[in-house]
Amino acid sequence: MLNNYYEWQKKMMETLVTKNVSIVLHTIMTDIVTKDRIQLVAHDLLMQFGIRSISMDDIASKLGMSKKTIYLYFKDKDELVEAVVEELINKNQGLCNADRQKANDAVHEIFLAIDMVTELFRSMNPSVLFDLQKYHSNAFTTFLKHKNEFILAMMRQNIIRGISEELYRSEINVEIMARFRVESMFIPFNPEFVRSTKSTLVIIEQEIIRHFLFGMVTLKGYKLILKYQEQREKGSSLKK
Repeated sequence: MLNNYYEWQKKMMETLVTKNVSIVLHTIMTDIVTKDRIQLVAHDLLMQFGIRSISMDDIASKLGMSKKTIYLYFKDKDELVEAVVEELINKNQGLCNADRQKANDAVHEIFLAIDMVTELFRSMNPSVLFDLQKYHSNAFTTFLKHKNEFILAMMRQNIIRGISEELYRSEINVEIMARFRVESMFIPFNPEFVRSTKSTLVIIEQEIIRHFLFGMVTLKGYKLILKYQEQREKGSSLKK
C-alpha cells in the first residue's frame, strides 16, 4: 500500500514537472515570436521610410500593440535599431558567403552580388545611413565594422580570385581597388546624389558596379561580362 502511494506521488511530481516545463517553454517561444515580429515590422518601416521619420508609436500602431509591450522586449528605439541592423548584417554576410561558394568565377560572383544588392536596395530609403550615423551611434559603429572588415575582405578576395583566374588585370592594386569599391558602394546613400541624378538606389548601384567591373577586367573577363549580361537579359538565373 505504501509502495503504491510513493509510486503515485512520483508520477504526480513527474506530471507537475512536465507541465511546468511545458508552460515555461511555451512562454519562451511566445516571447521569441513576439520579439521577432516586432523586429521584422520595425525593419520594414525603418528601411522604407527612414529611421528618423519612424517613431515607436508608428511601429506599435503597425503591429497593433501598445508601445508599452514593445518596451518589454526593447528598452528604447536605439536598442531596436541596433537589433535590426545586426540582423541585416548577419543576413548580408550569410548571402555573401553563399554567393562566393556558388560563384563559377570572380565575375560571376560580382553578378550574384548585383542580384543581392538589387533585392536589398529595392525598398530601402536613401536616408537610412545618414539617420544611422546621426541618431544611432552604436548601430552605426556596428555597421562600420561590417563595412571596413567583412565587406572589404570580401572585395579583396574577389579581386585576388579574379587576377588568379586571369579575368582581372594583373597590375591592379588590390588594396586600392578593394577600398574604392567599398566606398563607392555607399555613394547612392547620399540623398543629394539620389535627388540630383533622379534615380533609385538600385539603378545607381547597378551602374556603379558595372563601371567598377569593366574597369578591372581583361579581354577574357570582358567576354564573361557579356555572357552573364546576355543570360540576365534572357531571364536566365545566374545562381545556377
